[in-house]
Amino acid sequence: MKKFFYQCAHCSFKAEYTKLIGACPKCGGEWLDPLYNLEETAALWQTALPERDHTIWRYWELLPLRNQQNIVSLGEGWTPLLQIENMGAMLGNRHIFVKDERQGPTASFKDRQASLAISAMKEADIKEAVVASTGNVAISYSAYCARSGIKLWAFLDSDVPHEKMREVTLYGTEVIKVSSNYDTTKQIAAKFADYRNLFLDKGIKSLIAREAMKTLAFEVAEQLGRIRSTRWAAPDWYIQAVSGGMGPIGVWRGFKDLYDMKLIDKIPKIAIIQTEGCAPMVNSFHKGLDVVEVVHNPTSVINVLATGNPGPAYPFLRQLVLSSGGAFSKVDDQESFRAMRVMAQLEGISMEPAAAVACAGLVKLVQDQVIKPHETVVVNASGHTFPIEKQILESEIVKRHTRVQNIDGEAVAIMEPDVTPIRQEGLINALKRLDEKVQSVAIIEDEPDARLLLRRILQYERKYKIYEAADGASGMALIQSKKPDLVLLDLMMPEVDGFTVLDTMKANEQLRDIPVIVITAKDLTSQDHQRLSGRIESLLQKGEFMEDQLVESISDVLK
Repeated sequence: MKKFFYQCAHCSFKAEYTKLIGACPKCGGEWLDPLYNLEETAALWQTALPERDHTIWRYWELLPLRNQQNIVSLGEGWTPLLQIENMGAMLGNRHIFVKDERQGPTASFKDRQASLAISAMKEADIKEAVVASTGNVAISYSAYCARSGIKLWAFLDSDVPHEKMREVTLYGTEVIKVSSNYDTTKQIAAKFADYRNLFLDKGIKSLIAREAMKTLAFEVAEQLGRIRSTRWAAPDWYIQAVSGGMGPIGVWRGFKDLYDMKLIDKIPKIAIIQTEGCAPMVNSFHKGLDVVEVVHNPTSVINVLATGNPGPAYPFLRQLVLSSGGAFSKVDDQESFRAMRVMAQLEGISMEPAAAVACAGLVKLVQDQVIKPHETVVVNASGHTFPIEKQILESEIVKRHTRVQNIDGEAVAIMEPDVTPIRQEGLINALKRLDEKVQSVAIIEDEPDARLLLRRILQYERKYKIYEAADGASGMALIQSKKPDLVLLDLMMPEVDGFTVLDTMKANEQLRDIPVIVITAKDLTSQDHQRLSGRIESLLQKGEFMEDQLVESISDVLK
């Protein structure tokens, strides 16, 4: 049984770590740091590490678990450290590396956190737990909970992609979708855990979660040391895109442990990258603020980084950058997507948008000469882009998803209400089913590219008379004047949305019988299903049908 201590960052209270603990017993402070015997560990690692398995658990002595029998592992860790040659040449720096966290068991760096967190739950004999997530944490925790037999409740915000939600459900997790942003989702999860008296994973406030990220630093130092023919080596910079900021804090702690153990001669500077549409830490730092200025309405489409309130991470990282060097920087979504394409096309590395934010930040810092040409840089490629099979357990997912009804009050998870199932099919199949009844079609869609694609599909299928409107108000006027045989209706439009258009049509005797096909990127809530049930012909999800439908249409024409 391993013996180590913990210390409260608020009141300096110190005690032996004997069980999973969430707050200081003296002052209630939630920021606790473990204390290990670093000198003894340094001596042991010199001889023991070469003989150990290449997972995060090779660093067992500096992880907060007392008994190795409680380890829950899927082989996480020891992901490749890849030198970026082509992009490095373009940037004039031959010392850029990517830590390829895409190659973890569930394809993200959160597998490190999940392995340690679920192991700690097992050691504490926890049978049921709650976590809030924007996707990757829920997937990782679900996999490890399935392996350990722990029941998991995952609270996901409304912008989590369908594919990630499907994978969470695949592992048997109870998925609760909150129709709000991530910050509200965390509050709801906490209320639910308190109401059910369940263990709540506290993310960055958890000693366990922060400590798991140290293993990234340990691996980088070992791998970079091998490249340089030494035992250990530290880069000059570590770059990561952040939401709550836990990753860089844990990585910094790992490098500091190695420095205190006299295994490396410096601690890297940390670069914190955020997306422009949600950059509370970057904005606050450049304004000289001690406390973060919360972003209440994130506008970035990169959902996993859309945390408007990073909590205790900002003061810690701010002080770290001020005292040790480093940088806070932000990039917009388009810069990130360009970096995503460049990394795929130049380096063969297909990474998730959040990781591309880090790469876009790297480019910016090099161009601004913050990072010098001779400096060694490690960028965290936090996850993969590969698509999750959408067909897996489709019907089961519909049955298992739950919603939180009253966000402002008590958190209560309820099953979907009984509604008439909405037909989901391809546009071509819907048109064939409606047959000769349809001669004219109105497209009500605010995105020009989507309108163009829908028009092309219709034109390849038949010579329809096509009308278009770019918003709900003009769309309603168009429907009233032209009385088309079919309406293709987007739900999410500014000012007058698709629901309002549909309500107006159904209230008009002359328009109520016109068939409507809803086309939306919105993930429908139970209330949305109720509003649409029995009132539309079918439902098409953007991103899941358009390219295939267009290819199918063109193929049919060429036969």
